[in-house]
Amino acid sequence: MQTRLEVPKMYKLFIGGKFTRTESERYTDAIDPKNGQKICNISRASRKDIRNSVTAARAGFADWSGKTAYERGQIMYRFAEMLEGRKEQFIHEIFISTKQSRSVCAREVRKAIDRLIYFAGFCDKWIQISGSVNPVQSGYFNFSIPEPTGVVGIILPDTLSFLPLISRLSAVTASGNTCIIIANEESPIPALSAAELIATSDFPAGVINILTGIKSELIPHLAGHYDVNALDVCEENKSDVRNIQELCANNVKRFNSLKTGHDWYNDEDNENLREIEKFSELKTVWHTIGM
Repeated sequence: MQTRLEVPKMYKLFIGGKFTRTESERYTDAIDPKNGQKICNISRASRKDIRNSVTAARAGFADWSGKTAYERGQIMYRFAEMLEGRKEQFIHEIFISTKQSRSVCAREVRKAIDRLIYFAGFCDKWIQISGSVNPVQSGYFNFSIPEPTGVVGIILPDTLSFLPLISRLSAVTASGNTCIIIANEESPIPALSAAELIATSDFPAGVINILTGIKSELIPHLAGHYDVNALDVCEENKSDVRNIQELCANNVKRFNSLKTGHDWYNDEDNENLREIEKFSELKTVWHTIGM
């Protein structure tokens, strides 16, 4: 009797609210590091996919940044609810994608959900804290208010596969930015499963775009793209970070790089106003006042 061959899942890229095949039609195998067995197929994004994702992020920026802060918080909270309902799936996917124990995987998923809720609650509060009324000469009223930077590229580390994704995604989108995420190269499945939830949540198309593939191929194109306003880098290699920073100088991108050995479980380092302010701009307004 012939043995039935299983049909491995083919994960596509998530661009503009849709799952699309990579323009190059290339793919790689996702391997379970514990036993060396193939899990599924992963799309290998190309330069054209980077361009398409930036276009999608720019198109979605007006819709996302134009929503009230309260509504953005509600959408992010809804995403957290969906993650909570499928946390066992994510625990399993992290377990088969990494060498972590199941208990460590469960801890990572729980912390990721809690972090998303933290930033969801901060959406309608951070502007009051970051904004200010400025002391100026009589006859004028002067105040500063923060605004989102625009399109932000996020380069995730190859350490943890899920907590960095949620941590950086939350900090970037809370203020109204849209993003292009280059996922963990070694274990991208949790990020792609998160994309499936994002696609069925209330996020407008183009707010979050997730690409998988060989990071060394994708990063130069994202860092050098003239319509990307900021880059959030979670790389450990100092030489790579320096090269990325030089590419960002082409159009004076805002550049943020986390310190080597960043502790993703430390709430003090990851859950604070500064993480939102890294991707915002201050606009100062002058008004004359009648004497």
